[in-house]
Amino acid sequence: MAKIKKHPTKKWEISFIELEDDKIKRFKVTKRVPDLLVAETKFFKSKKRAKKQFDEWLK
Repeated sequence: MAKIKKHPTKKWEISFIELEDDKIKRFKVTKRVPDLLVAETKFFKSKKRAKKQFDEWLK
């Protein structure tokens, strides 16, 4: 499950990806600026916290 959105006025892209190992589920939220080759990534154990970070970066 990958979800990518672009900020309406700024030039960054934000992605939300669910990663799953044998028994562990983690969520990865990344904010990147393609023009500058810069990215910030955060990993979460909770989908709720990952979604909160995703929504915060979209503001």
